[in-house]
Amino acid sequence: QVQLDESGGGLVQAGGSLTLSCAASGRTFSSRAMGWFRQAPGKEREFVAAISLTGGSTYYADSVQGRFTISRDNAKRTVTVYLQMNSLKPEDTAVYYCAAARGPFTNSDARAYDYWGQGTQVTVSS
Repeated sequence: QVQLDESGGGLVQAGGSLTLSCAASGRTFSSRAMGWFRQAPGKEREFVAAISLTGGSTYYADSVQGRFTISRDNAKRTVTVYLQMNSLKPEDTAVYYCAAARGPFTNSDARAYDYWGQGTQVTVSS
């Protein structure tokens, strides 16, 4: 059974930090790029960050560049992907989704991802 389980969301004040985790199991996710997307109320889902299968390449949306860091741990049977979020802003408030890409390379297009988690809520208060 394929599972992508996100955790780490919550309520934080502007300027604060949170780290999201995504545990991916049930398939060989170590051979896939992984990504984070988010969806705010009334808005479309948008790309946040992606990381290649080895972790050697990362890609960020302009809105989070320099504030967020994506990383992954392929060492165990369950691949874990992290999103370290610093200097959070109220506009970062959204449900954050972890996703597994079909291929090994970073991609900002949601259509390139075929497995998705249920999402974790991040709320940043001003």
